[in-house]
Amino acid sequence: MLASSSPSYEFYFTRGIYSDDFGIGDESGGSWSIDYPKADRHFLFALNRLSIVDSSPDENAVKLTDPKLREYPLIYALEVGAMQLEEPEAEALREYLLSGGFLFIDDFWGTWALENLLDQMQLVFPGRKIEDIPLTHQIFSVVYDIEEIQQVPNFRNGIAFENSGITHEDDGVQAYVQGIYDDNDRLMVLINWNTDLGDAWEWADHPQYPAYFSTYAVKLGINIVVYAMTH
Repeated sequence: MLASSSPSYEFYFTRGIYSDDFGIGDESGGSWSIDYPKADRHFLFALNRLSIVDSSPDENAVKLTDPKLREYPLIYALEVGAMQLEEPEAEALREYLLSGGFLFIDDFWGTWALENLLDQMQLVFPGRKIEDIPLTHQIFSVVYDIEEIQQVPNFRNGIAFENSGITHEDDGVQAYVQGIYDDNDRLMVLINWNTDLGDAWEWADHPQYPAYFSTYAVKLGINIVVYAMTH
């Protein structure tokens, strides 16, 4: 669902529609649409309730090549292990980010998925490195104080966690929050690797999904939104 012209809001939580292993990205679905729209709606409910951000309660999906992309300060992308950017998408994403936009990457696991993301980011920013974001960075304290990086499991592992103690997928045993900076040291890409904030949003209302995972995911998500809108 694309944002309508009326009513207008200060913020739209925007999914980036990208090409993947299955073909050219479009509104009919693909890797970009995992957990969509339920995760987005649940997060927006929390964002509206717990912050002063004037956000639309509805999901918003936009192609990377759509000129409207620049109307939105943040785009959310997940399952990027399958991402296969076409040249126009890489160019549009580069221009968006260098113009002040922010890319929020989530829900991809393991070495193989990271290697693909590294390849895709080299198409967007040749030569720029991905580096760990220290907990002293403002994004971890702009609204909520995040004192440690938690690994947020998918729905299945979250339900089983009390008995199994397992939160990871593939070889993604440890969660990382990493990023890419511009020439002025502005964080413009945030990468949540080996963790799944979106599932914690989507299943926050499920009685068996642990609330502490959803609480962390909501707090970090709100910090990311506020940071993206103010930097």
